[in-house]
Amino acid sequence: MKTALWLVASILISTAALKATPSSTNNDDSCDVKVGPAATLLLPYFEVDTDGTSGQTTLFTITNVTRYPQIAHVTLWTDGAFPVMTFNVFLTGYDIQSINLADVLIRGVIAPPSGTSSSTTPGFLSASTNPNIRSSADCANAPGTVPASIIASVRGAFRMGVFQPPGAALCNAAGGVHGNAIGYATIDLVASCTDRVPSDPAYYSNDLLFDNVLIGDYQQIGPHPAGLPPTTFDAGGNPMVHIRAVPEGGGAGSNVGTALPYTFYDRYTPSARRTFDRRQPLPATFAARYVEGGMSAFATNMTIWREGFGNGSCAAAAAVANGALSIAEIVLFDEHENPFLLGGCVIPEIPSCPVPLPAASSTNTASGVYPARGGPDVGGWIYLNLNNGGSSSYSVTQDIGGVPGPANTRTSLAPIGSTTTVGPRPSQNWVTVTMFGNVGGSRMTAEFDAASLGNGCTPAAFAAVGGLFTPIPVPGAPPIGPAGGVFVCPPNTTMTNGTTTLCTGTNVNPNP
Repeated sequence: MKTALWLVASILISTAALKATPSSTNNDDSCDVKVGPAATLLLPYFEVDTDGTSGQTTLFTITNVTRYPQIAHVTLWTDGAFPVMTFNVFLTGYDIQSINLADVLIRGVIAPPSGTSSSTTPGFLSASTNPNIRSSADCANAPGTVPASIIASVRGAFRMGVFQPPGAALCNAAGGVHGNAIGYATIDLVASCTDRVPSDPAYYSNDLLFDNVLIGDYQQIGPHPAGLPPTTFDAGGNPMVHIRAVPEGGGAGSNVGTALPYTFYDRYTPSARRTFDRRQPLPATFAARYVEGGMSAFATNMTIWREGFGNGSCAAAAAVANGALSIAEIVLFDEHENPFLLGGCVIPEIPSCPVPLPAASSTNTASGVYPARGGPDVGGWIYLNLNNGGSSSYSVTQDIGGVPGPANTRTSLAPIGSTTTVGPRPSQNWVTVTMFGNVGGSRMTAEFDAASLGNGCTPAAFAAVGGLFTPIPVPGAPPIGPAGGVFVCPPNTTMTNGTTTLCTGTNVNPNP
């Protein structure tokens, strides 16, 4: 029974969420994620053809926008949210470094020909030292090459979900089975070159730094509509997700207060210091345009990163279902404003079940993952509430029973008597849209981020519609729209018609 996995909480503002929301503009003190200098970069999805038949690969570039040397710590994760490989990129002041994941996963070479070590001579505008770096000598041996036996094990994890590095125990639940190597990457600012991963508690007490100094982008070479043959002449690119530390600064091991209710690495941080990493959390609800079909053979992929369950260990990977994470709601609107949703799965109050997705995926909007269009339109937009329902590993309190309260204040859609962990904290997600089409004799590809309807501090949202194949509003649930609701009336204002009857608040949340 999947009922417990479909739990979603009220979109209304809770007192706890209000108290936890950043309340100043110091150091960009906000829950809103933007493209700007950050302490962590997220590459939400990569795909590499390790057989070399199509040449499909993912490249990413890291830039240090300060005069001080920095260390970027790269972790490659499977689509089951299991950390497989890590390496360090030493950046001199104002330095830039590109990584081709085909070099890493096929040839076992990181940043050829010189590797990523601290032996690089800095430019004349660069400072020679950084007081937050313990020792640049730790990075002098940063590898340019990786042993073939290790790379073979890494490929096995990303393609077959089986990871067994030399001399280590077998993990046969690391991720899914794919024709290509598929996963995601995190890039963190750190104080020294180590092989620790973000699921290690020592990573937070010894390694992680909080200066917002990194920017980055990525390119996917040979992307194609999911489910169709590869095309080597396409390419798409986009900024990585820039995740800032709030507040900014301090050395490794700093444990200062943050007004964020939870953080990006929430599920890995020590239980006594759940906001240790201070990195902004990511949203759960998105709006994304799509095109599919027509004379120009339009197609759209939704590339989706999702926060999984567990602490990143192999035991946790075997115990949780990060390869099939539940989704609260997907509603498709065509160009005539007709809504469509999936049907046939009867769950109390949510009778339409979106298909579960792993922690990293790229899927075609014409596939069964998304509701089918019922008319001739070739475009429209999709509402995605990607909340996975909550987890005991998240820093929220337990909600026992899902007992309904006053209208619009229920904390759960679980049957009465069930035990869940939801509260105001939704799971984190990110969505990127890739559109394909033919114009004359040329093929076009465009890639961009979907619009988030709230931010990482926004309380979880109810499912807004239900019904078997025919969308109907869920009684008592707010309609689909911005997390702040409409209409918003600041103090001492009325609506244009002079009334306040439809006012929902002053929009103090989710934007501080």
